Amino acid sequence: MNTTTTRADHDVVVRLRGIGKTFPGVVANHDVNIEVRRGTVHAIVGENGAGKSTLMKILYGVQKPDSGIIEINGAAVNLGSPSDAIEAGVGMVFQHFMLADNLTVLENVVLGSEKLHGIGAAARAEISRISDAYGLDIHPDAMVADLGVGARQRIEILKVLYRGAKIIILDEPTAVLVPQEVDALFDNLRELKDEGLAVIFISHKLDEVLSVADTVTVVRRGTTIDTVAASSVTSHELAELMVGSELPSPSTAESTVTTEVILQAEGLTMPGPSRELLSDVSFTIHAGEILGIAGVEGNGQSELVEAVMGMRSLAAGSISVDGVDIAGRSTRERRESGIGYIPEDRHRHGLLLEAPLWENRILGHQTREPNVSGPLIDRAGARADTQRIVEEYDVRTPGIDVLARALSGGNQQKLIIGREMSGSPQLLVASHPTRGVDVGAQAAIWEHIKRARHDGLAVLLISADLDELIGLSDTIQVILRGRMVGTFDPATVTTQELGSAMTGATA
Repeated sequence: MNTTTTRADHDVVVRLRGIGKTFPGVVANHDVNIEVRRGTVHAIVGENGAGKSTLMKILYGVQKPDSGIIEINGAAVNLGSPSDAIEAGVGMVFQHFMLADNLTVLENVVLGSEKLHGIGAAARAEISRISDAYGLDIHPDAMVADLGVGARQRIEILKVLYRGAKIIILDEPTAVLVPQEVDALFDNLRELKDEGLAVIFISHKLDEVLSVADTVTVVRRGTTIDTVAASSVTSHELAELMVGSELPSPSTAESTVTTEVILQAEGLTMPGPSRELLSDVSFTIHAGEILGIAGVEGNGQSELVEAVMGMRSLAAGSISVDGVDIAGRSTRERRESGIGYIPEDRHRHGLLLEAPLWENRILGHQTREPNVSGPLIDRAGARADTQRIVEEYDVRTPGIDVLARALSGGNQQKLIIGREMSGSPQLLVASHPTRGVDVGAQAAIWEHIKRARHDGLAVLLISADLDELIGLSDTIQVILRGRMVGTFDPATVTTQELGSAMTGATA
């Protein structure tokens, strides 16, 4: 494995030297050393909790380091806020977009930066210039509500370029993109580096990292392990550097599908403001079967999950679990009937971030053992079972009294999955179960789902990771504009074919 070739110091636009950051009870970063060069894509990879997010927040001025030096273009800087970072030429595109749907592209871009080019013709001209220069294909007068996920991401990139960024941090930029949109994004990144900009690329998808990055830095347990040329390393070698094991595979070796119907959905229809959010959606899931749902975000997946969980009302259609109609039941009653739920947004719907882990074990299961004894919460039972989940699901935490907020994303997700697998549910509704987690946590989550499938669990799987869908699912259906538009065999379908169906190219 060859390390990256050294270039002249004037090419280094970011130099992090000896960066350290400690939170109460946690060393987030320790002696981190990274150099990012002009005209390159520099990837940073590592497990959840390895310190990547803290490091990027330090570079973007959200956190202040306890030790170390940050140099931008050869000069030491003190970044006390994102405004300081922007002034130094550093911009960041977060995984969760920060755009207002009811505003135009121009209005979103200039918001907070009106002093640069005003809010009229000059701003419109600058947006068009940047869009043309970097191949972003963004029209300043388009309404954000009318744009897809890929276009929204390009707007976020355009926003930081508009503010003068020459160093751009991208946090998990491909998490919600279909393959064609990933290809388009990577073309944009190549345009950026060709113009001399530096791109810092945070991702868990190692194959994508190797296809677009020039240089890769591996961070493990808060410190830098190695920096390598992307051309000199494989995804398996990167995974080994990250977690000490080979890159996992979601592949399910044999079929476990039975004839026993667990979930039957017929004619699900849900009205929306301009079109039906769900339109005559029907599907069946059997015991031991994983049904994967593929679709570009915003095409009805969230509404489908919320309909099954009783969180949103239907205008028409029926849902039955194990032959029992659950249409009139509350979310709590549905969960008590044996439905486990891994929500799309773990912070909004999966956890109480300011509560300790043992209280989060109770969440959504507050009427069932071991969390209750008669009408009262059984604190000892809940604590003991939380400790079991921590050990069985490898939730890395100093203890069960730690607040959920203190865990990394991957460990939060493993806690949720351990909780939802407890009590032997007959149906698991899993919405993006491995989004934003590292290869180690991803492998663990896959194994838990596959093991439960083998034991007869029926799974409704929503995922933007097409390799995950193909590897785990027994059947894949594609949803587009609220309708099921195709059924595919995971043994034969390709990610490109799924991507085409998801965007309507074959619908």
